[in-house]
Amino acid sequence: MHTAANIILPSPDVPGPYAVMFLLHGLSDDHTIWARHTSIERYVNGLPLVVVMPNGGRGFYADSPQGFQYATAIGVELPALIRQYFHVGEKWCAAGLSMGGYGAIRLALDHPDVFKSATSLSGALTFGHYPMVGDDAWAIEFARIIGLDPQGGPNDLFALFSALEPSARPALRIDCGTEDFLIDSNRAFHAFLEAEGFIHEYEEHPGAHTWEYWDEHIQSALAFHRRHLGI
Repeated sequence: MHTAANIILPSPDVPGPYAVMFLLHGLSDDHTIWARHTSIERYVNGLPLVVVMPNGGRGFYADSPQGFQYATAIGVELPALIRQYFHVGEKWCAAGLSMGGYGAIRLALDHPDVFKSATSLSGALTFGHYPMVGDDAWAIEFARIIGLDPQGGPNDLFALFSALEPSARPALRIDCGTEDFLIDSNRAFHAFLEAEGFIHEYEEHPGAHTWEYWDEHIQSALAFHRRHLGI
């Protein structure tokens, strides 16, 4: 099927080759949302950076056994298109919020040879790590994406991280509001990374699952990527 991605390009006076940031949306949004609810275009103004905002539907950026193949579409096919159409180099990173925070870290763990750093804002980081239980609409929808017992499989961030050689692991930053309903998920993944002895950035700030929070903290995420990509 045809799908869409919104792209922010550098000003013509900014020389390439450009770095690339995949910026992923959450469960209830689409590829237009970051530009509509934050000042991301202003924050990247003047940088040698192409910002790619793809439509990931409600698929958690995964290849579903009973549905869309978002992991392939966004992790393999879209990067190939970006390289064909734009003057980009080898400095790539990923960022996202909520479902997209999970997706950004997943993208970097799936393709560490491409995405050198990943940042999650209010991410659903334990999605795919625990069994799907219950017969409510959420459990039924998500089980179609990851199955009933996903732990240790291709949708489990904990397993994806453990499978990588230490030298291959991308730089990671995790950021969540203390009033966010996903705070325990973020703390659990942070504790796992600490137990693994993996140096990463982790921050909690006052705030909930809101655009006010993400508009503010995407700026810290961008600064993290600039440091690791050297832009």
